Amino acid sequence: MSESAPIAQTPVDPRLLEVLVCPVTRGVLEYDRARNELISRSARLAYPIRDGAPIMLPEEARTLEDNES
Repeated sequence: MSESAPIAQTPVDPRLLEVLVCPVTRGVLEYDRARNELISRSARLAYPIRDGAPIMLPEEARTLEDNES
C-alpha cells in the first residue's frame, strides 16, 4: 500500500474570508489553516476549502466533534 502525498493547499483570498458567513446560521466563520476549512461554531460545521474555493454547502460540511467546540 502506498502512502498518500499531502494535499497541496491553495491559499484563500483574505477578502473573501471577510465577507463569507455560515449558510446555516449566517454567523461568523473561522479559518482553520491546518485543516483547510472554514469553521462555524454556532452550526458545529466545518466547510472544506478545495482548490482555494470554500465549499459552502451544508451537505459537504463535516460535523464538528465534541472536543472541537
